[in-house]
Amino acid sequence: MAPSNSPDSPLSAELPAPYGDGPAPAASAPSAPSPAATPAAAKPAGRIRTHHLRQAKLNGERFAMLTAYDQYAAEIFDQAGIEVLLVGDSASNNVFGNETSLPVTVDELLPLCRAVTRSARRALVVADLPFGSYEVSAGQAVATGVRFLKEGGAHAVKIEGGKFYAETVRAMVQAGIPVMAHIGFTPQSEHALGGYRVQGRGDDAQRLIEDAVALADAGAFCVLMEMVPAPTAAAVDAAVEVPTIGIGAGNATTGQVLVWQDMAGLRGGKMAKFVKQYADLRTTLSEAARAYGEDVRSGQFPGPEHSF
Repeated sequence: MAPSNSPDSPLSAELPAPYGDGPAPAASAPSAPSPAATPAAAKPAGRIRTHHLRQAKLNGERFAMLTAYDQYAAEIFDQAGIEVLLVGDSASNNVFGNETSLPVTVDELLPLCRAVTRSARRALVVADLPFGSYEVSAGQAVATGVRFLKEGGAHAVKIEGGKFYAETVRAMVQAGIPVMAHIGFTPQSEHALGGYRVQGRGDDAQRLIEDAVALADAGAFCVLMEMVPAPTAAAVDAAVEVPTIGIGAGNATTGQVLVWQDMAGLRGGKMAKFVKQYADLRTTLSEAARAYGEDVRSGQFPGPEHSF
């Protein structure tokens, strides 16, 4: 899924920003595209915007989303054609070493957000509002959202919670802050939910449908569902016009998201059922570090070719 640049398309290339386009992208050496590269990866289009995601749902297309917390991950995923990058509060336990997402703060996430937005030329960058930064009032949510757009350079933000937060979403959207809603299992509420538990089973499915409808009606441009039975997620997707994103929510959503360290096999330990690992970076890095250490201790590194 990529923005169309056809002059006859409703998604034709947007006009240049009226106050300049910022720094020019850094030059890079040309390289041959991989045989398995997708068209989006081979020919990066203009910036993905929220209306492109909506159009994807209308067209029956799909898009991919990954977390990113640093320059190199953002650059690599962006060039690979990933449409949406999430600077998630999952940085709490994937970057800062906490057990859960609860301890991470706005001031800790903002530098990560800046690193990602400076490095992604095409992807839509969404930033999580961390626990405690939006629940007090709509005013608090607007103020936090403004910080992520102004100081972090994010293009949109994500908040967790159901229809209770509809008016918060409405206030943020009215302030010019695009909002992605997050329903189902919401990690920031793990204690209230009794731990990591699937949401939306049986009669509880109607609650999630009502949550999604209320949040979409309030102006959320997308609804993310986590750990929701596939039939419930399909019913939610059918009930709203905006695109949906799933993580452990079946295959009926317009988009899918994974934490990149899970997807690429960097994190150790037991993986959630919904995770598919596409690489084994933990083993690769471990072997590289072990070989480096052995070379240093044996005196093989640095050799003459690495010395001045």
